[in-house]
Amino acid sequence: MLRSACSGQAERKLPSLANFPPEKIRNLVNIAHIDHGKSTLADRMLEMTGTIPLKPKNLDMMDGEGKNEQVLDTLKVEKERGITVRAQSATMFHTHSDGEQYMINLIDTPGHVDFASEMLRSLLPSQGAILLVDAAQGVQAQTLTVLDEAMKRNLEIVGTVNKWDLVKDDERGPAAVQELADLLSCEESDVLRVSAKTGWGVETVLDAIIERIPPPPSSKAGETLRALAFDSWFDSYRGVVSLVSIFEGELRKGDSITSTMTGKTYTVLDIGILSPREVSIADLPDPASRVLRKGMVGYITCGMKDPKEAFLGDTFHLTSHPAPPLESFKPLKSMVFSGIYPLDPGGFLKLEEAIRRLTLTDRSVSVNRESSSFLGQGFRLGFNGSLHMDVFRQRLEDEFDEEVIVTRPLVPVKLVFKDGTEKTIDNPADFPDPSSQNKVAEVLEPMIRATIVTPDEYTGAIINLCTSARGVPVSHNYLSTGSVSGAPAGPDAPVSAALKPRVSLGYLLPLSSIITSFHSSLKSISSGFASFDYEEAPYEPSDLVRMNILVNGTKIDALCTVLHRNELQAEARSWVKRLREAIPRQHYEVVIQAAVGQHIVARESISAARKDVTGHLYGGDITRRMKLLAKQKVGKQRLKERSIGNVTIPVKAFHAVLGGQEMKRKSG
Repeated sequence: MLRSACSGQAERKLPSLANFPPEKIRNLVNIAHIDHGKSTLADRMLEMTGTIPLKPKNLDMMDGEGKNEQVLDTLKVEKERGITVRAQSATMFHTHSDGEQYMINLIDTPGHVDFASEMLRSLLPSQGAILLVDAAQGVQAQTLTVLDEAMKRNLEIVGTVNKWDLVKDDERGPAAVQELADLLSCEESDVLRVSAKTGWGVETVLDAIIERIPPPPSSKAGETLRALAFDSWFDSYRGVVSLVSIFEGELRKGDSITSTMTGKTYTVLDIGILSPREVSIADLPDPASRVLRKGMVGYITCGMKDPKEAFLGDTFHLTSHPAPPLESFKPLKSMVFSGIYPLDPGGFLKLEEAIRRLTLTDRSVSVNRESSSFLGQGFRLGFNGSLHMDVFRQRLEDEFDEEVIVTRPLVPVKLVFKDGTEKTIDNPADFPDPSSQNKVAEVLEPMIRATIVTPDEYTGAIINLCTSARGVPVSHNYLSTGSVSGAPAGPDAPVSAALKPRVSLGYLLPLSSIITSFHSSLKSISSGFASFDYEEAPYEPSDLVRMNILVNGTKIDALCTVLHRNELQAEARSWVKRLREAIPRQHYEVVIQAAVGQHIVARESISAARKDVTGHLYGGDITRRMKLLAKQKVGKQRLKERSIGNVTIPVKAFHAVLGGQEMKRKSG
């Protein structure tokens, strides 16, 4: 469960919600490149508006020192990794300098490209956005992407440079301001300067929200309810909890509402706001405050027990007054697929329920059942990237106590047959062997358009990295010349003014080449200064093959993978070596092979662990000893004939092989 009612907050007196017509409401989203300070800025805004105590005590969302840190990052995985993976909402009430009180509905979004779906759905109920840029790093690759999406929806952008306390003594801050102003085509004076960590300048952000971000459209006569569901989560007692934005009309407890997507009717059991925890307004003393009105954002429960009935982008209307659906949200198409299996083969149904509930909060994950002769029943899940996949795995463990095996990720491959038909596969077991490829005219793999922003000094190394990843250069542009407006430039310029020029590199890359170690390699060769973002590109022809792993001549289906022929030798050697380290020694030789069709690419063997069957003998006839050794040899041969069923491959060792971790072989 992502959220729960907080009695401590329920006791905090709310202003009358009747005092907030649309013109007194501001709905906005916090967007930026990863680690530019969005969540920290949200913390300071929550403090300054009195939504959370400035120096809290004994609240589970605060640390022991009384300092708010990532209050809206409620998941364990977010706190451990220090990143936001779920968009979270909070309602604040702020008294502006004009003496009027305003309702601010803020949505804090993830910055990593793998969680772009969270950012995209958060744009639906918003009229504006705070675009945050790290003063020390300037505009990054994801900055350009999130800005482009916000501008597509005609949102009012408030450019803000954060971490000003880190650059107050040099020229990086002014350079970042100039860069952001150029990007937004605005005056440098329109760009805000803040330090979210210390709180300096955050008051100007609140002022800009009121003064520059437009309110929701005003109410019109005759409007009836149209509420957009843009988030949901599951509560064990209440069922599905939906977060809705009221585009038209009003919503109260007891209303009968109907879903435009399913046609099912529900009775509203509870309504409230997130501030930032759930605060029910259904039974407030003031009847005028028991209503969610046009422009407001709040949660509802309606006895929806089946998560399959909850759809992001669904429109609810009053059952008595049907209304057309609002613009919906379509999750991004899955780009990376992997098999998910329970560590305990008997835990399939429990895992299925956990996935069903978790995907309620992450609709960008696609789910299909599959089975493996080695791992049993499991699921083929689709993700937006490798980090998305790993976070989903960790959430299964953290929130549902589900330990799982995750197979090697695969990008969807398209087969074009000679009869003109096409087929897209996301499971390596479906990729044709060489013997059946005479029916295939062409194999296509997905491509991406990558944008890499880096200091110029790392350009050469990054070009080499992209080339090794089968990349094709598309663009090479300078984002900054290395000097700040009004500051001297050239070789004789002061160090503080002669800033390092930054470059934007555009590359066409195979998606398969970036889902494993590309990002970490990029950070390593650029000393952490390069940033990376990408978007989908058309499929292109590729020389792909399926590599099978065989143990004693039997194929292990869960270890099949599809890769480029140029990568075959290195990957094959790596896999058989890791398996050799992971499989315990048996009482007979174990042969591990990597093959493409009938062609063996790499081979390793584990020698038999000999059992001393004559150890109990002493003296006597040598023929007795020879008979026992011959009997042992026949027994070993019978074991080998039963193939992989006799080779003990511990499941945890199998998991370690898929995770790329080396394990020392146990003696048998």
